Amino acid sequence: MITVLAYDVGTSGVKTCLFEIDDRIRIIDSVSASYSLHVLPDGGAEQDPDEWWQAIVQTTRQIARDHPEQCATLTGISFCAQMQCLVMVDRRGRPVYPAMSYMDQRASVEMGLIGGKAPRISGVNAGILAKALYHTGAAPASVKDPVWKYHWVRRNKPEAFARAYKWLDAKEAIIARMTGKFVMSHDSAFATLLYDVRARKGRFSPEVMRALHVNPAHMPEIVASTDVVGPLLAEAADELGLPEETPVYAGGGDASLIGVGAGATELHDTHVYMGTSGWVGTVTDKRAVDLSAMIATVVGADPSRYHYFAELETAGKCLEWVKDHLALDEINVYLDKHSVCEGMEARFRSLYDYMSEVISRSEPGAGGVLFTPWLHGNRCPFEDPNARAMFMNISLNTGKTELMRAVVEGVCYHMRWFIETQEKKVMTSSVVRFVGGGALSDVTAQILADIVGRPVEVTENPQDAGAVGAALLVAVGAGITPTVESARRLVTVHARFEPRRELAQTYARQYDAYRKIYPANKKIFSLLNRG
Repeated sequence: MITVLAYDVGTSGVKTCLFEIDDRIRIIDSVSASYSLHVLPDGGAEQDPDEWWQAIVQTTRQIARDHPEQCATLTGISFCAQMQCLVMVDRRGRPVYPAMSYMDQRASVEMGLIGGKAPRISGVNAGILAKALYHTGAAPASVKDPVWKYHWVRRNKPEAFARAYKWLDAKEAIIARMTGKFVMSHDSAFATLLYDVRARKGRFSPEVMRALHVNPAHMPEIVASTDVVGPLLAEAADELGLPEETPVYAGGGDASLIGVGAGATELHDTHVYMGTSGWVGTVTDKRAVDLSAMIATVVGADPSRYHYFAELETAGKCLEWVKDHLALDEINVYLDKHSVCEGMEARFRSLYDYMSEVISRSEPGAGGVLFTPWLHGNRCPFEDPNARAMFMNISLNTGKTELMRAVVEGVCYHMRWFIETQEKKVMTSSVVRFVGGGALSDVTAQILADIVGRPVEVTENPQDAGAVGAALLVAVGAGITPTVESARRLVTVHARFEPRRELAQTYARQYDAYRKIYPANKKIFSLLNRG
């Protein structure tokens, strides 16, 4: 048996989890802490890496105090983290500018300047696009892609850019602080869209870096997710309350590890994640890209597999919006006086308890009301930073109950759209694994099964799937299980939900209408929200 400390570094906070692993993975304890996401009027979305670190220190010290024996003999530290952040750091590993979130969409000017002249496809010069697709299997066709953020810092914050030593992602910035090493795991490197998928050994593509004017000296060493990057440095160990020399593993990004934590590791396995963001990921053994739908394969923690990945930027964030703007005035009534102010974990569970209880009162189809979950624009299967959330078809009979159910159904309609779009390129599984905070609710799981028309399986502790995936990488590295794919056997399914066929017609009608909302309102979104 081994003991692992795993960090799930999300958009709104970090969850620090202590695991035991032998013939299955068991969580011993978890502690959460929140931090800020600064959404700026110009489309910016920034975070302070020092806040990440302070949250990690706070949660780790509490785990170490409560479990001193296990923390004294850790097999390793690992990570699951948000991806496609841009964290430019100096030689000490300290940020020269705030982390630019995957949600940041300020770099449209830079995309226009660096992306090349006409002819353009998806906003990028056709020649550059072809070169990127050939060498990296993907293309920086979104204004939110990290390379455009890199150039935004270069053009808008030249003094900070001049001090930059390396380009890192979120977990890599934390690893640098823990170990003094500047690395990226293969999946993080791929997320830069500069990773050479054709090279025998992991590297950034010289041809693509040259085409996109990226300084190769800024790029770190590429390592495997199951590699030990280095020992925990004395200074970091003292801050964290952990033994010096504890092995620090490279870990992985949320897009690759949440599927591992869901046990969706075999070829064609499909999982749905609903956290702050949401997505559908399917395991495949071939590269695929659908530029028209903004879907592409991403390199996973298992180097022999890819994840065909479709992302919704605000999934659980929509439910938080419901809590803040629809539920907050009555929440104490419906929660039977359970506090929702005791920290992120208490609020998290209370939110879904409340949502489940209220939504269950509404008929499937939410009385004909539809909700579009595009609170911060949309990326897939269409990209439009001007798209916005909306309720449609409200009548005199519509109440908060219908509105809340419509929000959950809207997110699930988008997941069905993802699955159907993915099936144009890859094979998806007949049974879907469901993880993330949304999977805490049996009502949400049943709605998802009904809308996608497939059985849905929920794992134990689904809100911890990212941390579970990170811990399983240590199990692979330590030899508890031979491969990332085989780690599936260590993950336990908690519940299964079968689709209710009698609801298929209702949801088919609603889904058909849902898919028509964006093209019918595209010009209006542009009129209201363009800069």
